[in-house]
Amino acid sequence: MSELFAKRLRAYRKLKQMTQIEFAHALGVSVAIVGGLERGTRTPEPQLMKKIEEILQVTSSDLGLE
Repeated sequence: MSELFAKRLRAYRKLKQMTQIEFAHALGVSVAIVGGLERGTRTPEPQLMKKIEEILQVTSSDLGLE
């Protein structure tokens, strides 16, 4: 996954004033998965990407994916 995606994901999560724990709970995944996404070591599955977009109210291009 791109470094740009990782940085933007973290920035948008912080803009929503969510901790990694709160974000993970909202997504229904572990904190380790959120950490991996924000470090750029994990790629989100399409279903998870859809949830991320809904929770953060962003598009995949906002996150640097298109």
